[in-house]
Amino acid sequence: MTDAVHLDGITKRFPGVVANDDVDLRVERGTVHALLGENGAGKTTLMNVLYGLYEPTSGRVLVDEVERQFDSPRDAIDAGVGMIHQHFMLVDPMTVAENVTLGNEPSKALGLSVDREGAREQVRELSDRYGFDVDPDARIEDVSVGVQQRVEILKALYRGADVLILDEPTAVLTPQEVEELFGVLEELTEQGKTIIFITHKLGEAMTAADDVTVLRDGKNVGSVKADETTREELARMMVGREVLLELERAEADPGAEVLTVEGLTVQDERGVVAVDDVSLTVRAGEVFGIAGVDGNGQSELVEAVTGLRKPDEGRVTFDGEDVTDWSRGRRIREGMAFVPEDRQERGLVMEFDLVENGVLGSQHDAPYAKGGRLDWDAIEGHAGDVVEEYDVRPANVRAKAEALSGGNQQKFVVGREFARDPSLLVAMHPTRGVDIGSTEFIREELLRLRSEGVGVLLVSSKLEEAQGLADRLAVMYEGDLMAVVDPDEVTESDLGLLMAGEYPDWMDERSPPDVGPDAVSETGAERGVATDGEGGR
Repeated sequence: MTDAVHLDGITKRFPGVVANDDVDLRVERGTVHALLGENGAGKTTLMNVLYGLYEPTSGRVLVDEVERQFDSPRDAIDAGVGMIHQHFMLVDPMTVAENVTLGNEPSKALGLSVDREGAREQVRELSDRYGFDVDPDARIEDVSVGVQQRVEILKALYRGADVLILDEPTAVLTPQEVEELFGVLEELTEQGKTIIFITHKLGEAMTAADDVTVLRDGKNVGSVKADETTREELARMMVGREVLLELERAEADPGAEVLTVEGLTVQDERGVVAVDDVSLTVRAGEVFGIAGVDGNGQSELVEAVTGLRKPDEGRVTFDGEDVTDWSRGRRIREGMAFVPEDRQERGLVMEFDLVENGVLGSQHDAPYAKGGRLDWDAIEGHAGDVVEEYDVRPANVRAKAEALSGGNQQKFVVGREFARDPSLLVAMHPTRGVDIGSTEFIREELLRLRSEGVGVLLVSSKLEEAQGLADRLAVMYEGDLMAVVDPDEVTESDLGLLMAGEYPDWMDERSPPDVGPDAVSETGAERGVATDGEGGR
């Protein structure tokens, strides 16, 4: 088979950074090729070179064995290369057809007006040809995330793309939508298209791809056939050492309730109800997980629990005290640690160095303050301990937070919060943006805190993480807890349905009121599925 894409010796330098270091990549025509690697490995930079967003420092770009010089994405599109970014670029109030043809609308005779009917028919024909099942008249704001992604793919196909680059395409999809996407990719390759998708998920690379290329520290460390490798081999290529992929979670021995949320209702910045009458409990020595597609109220729920947002209704009880009106600082002092969703906005002061960032929220407490004065030796020693234990790089406590990569910023925030000696840890996406080795360490630390009697409220968009760590797992959809289930018994398919707002056939939608954390619904008893509070819709 011929190469649809050949990146020959691509090097891309930024000031002080070599993002791609003499990378050679060959992608065969009509295949799905996974570009696998940790955040910061150089995957997206390499694809931005192929798409014309970056000019390589050195090396050649060949498409269909012809050397190309791309000065912009328009040049790449003209050469048949399209890119679907992780964050979609769609206009919500417009229809599917209007979005697909935007900027390239067909015109009526004499070119004086847009042929809207012609646009609808072209989009419908494209959708039917590739089995997308997308309504050209549907408005983007009314369709699911999975459908929006198909619209982005249709946009590229409409512009003549033969090579499609997908950047982390499953990041915001339910398991069912992921399966549907993989079906779409298979259909596209059967019709001669070539797919390159960027991912850091081992299972996806092995399931969806024909070939896998692994990048580490900007270099190509190897390419393998997906059906001739293992998750362990790919992980070793990504990290450079053996990695423990399976979590060993001992049986929980939960104690008293450390967090109780009762009838919590929270509005977002637009005045829209983001959390709708949610109740839950977290006990000492257990991990209570919340799964769901981002944007279903998880952020607002966590902000209300941690004191960053005032709830409109309901009550938050922490260690037996009503803390609904407590400040964030008081909750920290009383033992509530928090790993925020956005490390830069909520977790760090970017202009501060690590010494200063290491005591945020605790700067007036012992052992960091004595007699009203800061003990800078103790503060610096604490920052050094976090940097060493969590392998924060560069290992310089005087480095400013803004000088660290996103992954190292995350490791520092996690280390600081874990070191607070909390009775409750609220962790939102604690492993987002960190490498496999650090992910392994952070997850083990979460389980260590649990074994020491800390209650953990875990919010994660990584389904395998939520299932692997949680003792009880809630699924959140449109501001409500659909159900609370036993993660060891429920299937990924069932969780996917709940994440999309649907109940599996076996589950009773009418969760009984005032059900305690140990109760098991009659319908779910055979599956060992627990329900909690107002779980039904």
